[in-house]
Amino acid sequence: MPHERLLPPRYDADGLAGVLPAVAESLGVSLEVSAGASRGVPSAANGAGGLPVSPTGSGTESAGHRTVPLPPSRRAVVVLVDGLGYELIRRRGGHAPFLRSLLPAAHRVTAGFPSTTATSMGTFGTGLSPGAHGLLGYEVLVPGEDRLVNELSWEDGPDPLTWQPRPTVFEQAERAGVRVTRVGPAFFEGSGLTQAALRGGRFSAASTLADRVDASLTAVRTDARALVYLYWGDLDKVGHVHGCQSWEWGDELEAIDAELARLVASVPRDTAVYITADHGMVDAPHALRIDLAHDVELATGVRHVGGEPRALQLYCESGTAADVEQTWRERVGERAWIRTRDQAVAQGWFGPVSEVNLPRIGDLVVAMRDNFAIVDSRRARPQLLALIGLHGSLTAEESAVPFFHVPARDSA
Repeated sequence: MPHERLLPPRYDADGLAGVLPAVAESLGVSLEVSAGASRGVPSAANGAGGLPVSPTGSGTESAGHRTVPLPPSRRAVVVLVDGLGYELIRRRGGHAPFLRSLLPAAHRVTAGFPSTTATSMGTFGTGLSPGAHGLLGYEVLVPGEDRLVNELSWEDGPDPLTWQPRPTVFEQAERAGVRVTRVGPAFFEGSGLTQAALRGGRFSAASTLADRVDASLTAVRTDARALVYLYWGDLDKVGHVHGCQSWEWGDELEAIDAELARLVASVPRDTAVYITADHGMVDAPHALRIDLAHDVELATGVRHVGGEPRALQLYCESGTAADVEQTWRERVGERAWIRTRDQAVAQGWFGPVSEVNLPRIGDLVVAMRDNFAIVDSRRARPQLLALIGLHGSLTAEESAVPFFHVPARDSA
């Protein structure tokens, strides 16, 4: 099976949690100490040759782990391309000559768990583990309310500043005198996820990628000390609809690559450019899926089905958790990594977990192997059930993301 290996998540400099803090510190920002995130870029051992993991396999920072600080610069642009997995760019780099030219020096970092946008944005924006920032999945339980909240759409969600009160890297950079500009689609401004994970600085709305590159260039040229964040989500959308092995995905990557090359060629000489992602993707054929709406045995005892098809979080009826665990292990234990909440936390899947965030995690956490997926058509919209490309689990294809660095041509 092609996607069998579990990639232990990291929440130090070898993870997505270390990216934005390292960039901020390269701009002279002194950050609060973040749980689970050390500073600097990933060590040289963390390139294409492999990913170092802690001796315990816990996914937390190992003692004596060495990192290399980013070189200082006056200004920086950080681009996050939704869905640009490390394994995908390696396999499909023929569509991206510019990014391919950067691959020999690129670092392979882990997005964390679950490898999904809402969680990764929390990790990226705060420099914290999911267990610390509390954005623990696509859909998670609201403790005390017996309902799920979608942390991506934030529809009927809790107050985002109460749900995630820790300061973001952008907020800290602004306080340190660095002008922060976030560039993305207009509907992101003021959204629940943006407020929870990426608040701080000013927001500049732009629709096409070319417009966002132009807006980023304007912003970075305006101030002597600047941090610009550019988000692009269409690669993920194309992968979901057509699959990440499709020609449509390749075409979208080609368009992204050309605009990123233009961005790098056009920034001021004292500006560093960084490119990363929030997760990768696998194609999950519909024939390999189980629908809980038609599987009474697996659905019995489960009150809420949270997470998403590649990374389920099961919230059980009172007193049924042990029976649900046994049933799921017998039925799908060869197709998924199954952990109780306590086991997942102990093994570092979510990094350090605060007491307030612990009840948001399911009684049972199910991370899919190979191309397997479990859906629930009782709740999911038909458009979601139709998707081909999925993510969320702990495979390298989903969890490993690239970190590209184009240094400033003039030092700070």
